[in-house]
Amino acid sequence: MHGRDRILVTGWFSFLHGEATAGDVLALRRVEEVLREAGLAYDVVWSPGFRAEGTHFEDLDPAAYSRLVFVCGPAHGWQVEELHRRFAHCVRIAVGVSVIDPGSPAVTGFHRVLARDAEGTGPTLDLAARAPALPARPVTGVVLTHGQHEYGGQRRHEEVAAALTRWLAGKDCARLELETRLDAHDWRLCGTPAQLEAVLTRLDLVVTDRLHGLVLALRAGTPALAVDPVEGGAKVTAQARACGWPALVAAERLTEEALEHWWQWCLTGGRSEAVRIGAAFRSADAEADAADGLVAALGARPVG
Repeated sequence: MHGRDRILVTGWFSFLHGEATAGDVLALRRVEEVLREAGLAYDVVWSPGFRAEGTHFEDLDPAAYSRLVFVCGPAHGWQVEELHRRFAHCVRIAVGVSVIDPGSPAVTGFHRVLARDAEGTGPTLDLAARAPALPARPVTGVVLTHGQHEYGGQRRHEEVAAALTRWLAGKDCARLELETRLDAHDWRLCGTPAQLEAVLTRLDLVVTDRLHGLVLALRAGTPALAVDPVEGGAKVTAQARACGWPALVAAERLTEEALEHWWQWCLTGGRSEAVRIGAAFRSADAEADAADGLVAALGARPVG
């Protein structure tokens, strides 16, 4: 295909005021797969708010296309109607869409609607279901604190959290924000330690600047990339030393190079080391902790 024979592929992921959901983008991948297998040339339009480097509506010449395909989501609203006006010269097809109002201009503007659900017809499988298989990506728990004001001028919590979240935003991973604080009434938080441990055991790694983010991850056998947010080192550094855990970065030495180094280590050899340390916590000959001296302290006579 050459010139005006190209197909323009659009969807809610194309609109400046639309949105790109995982289901919509997977539906797009399914449509792309079908077009490629048929040897059909096409371009995909992206919202500049979602993919700045992609092709945007303001960048293209409508006359370069003879057909338009609208993928997934509801065939509804003024953005879809605007497509019909701007690309009136094109054959316009909607695929994998929900038809809410079959008489609306957004629907009747299409020459053909291949619906996933519409009144009077049986539903068809959503396009995302048969999208090409995706590569595995690490699942990362993120446990940060913005408190601990007791450290005064040594606090680097805001700078550490900003650096970590900025770096994590560029990582190709699934990020899961977690909180060690328990709450029996807030459905977004765990209500018991067992609930939080159930999450931690299913992660590939944890990124944290909290002492318990480190300890609970290791207890679950999950590697932790720990950053001490206190200049000069404080309880996170001390606990990493007590656990024998090497993946620790000091606040004053927080660089992307250091984070990348320990990220790779956590995803490779770090898992077996975390499992070993977690098992050691529960062994009969575990390292001593402060509770081992409690009974003796209780039996001691008060001084004075």
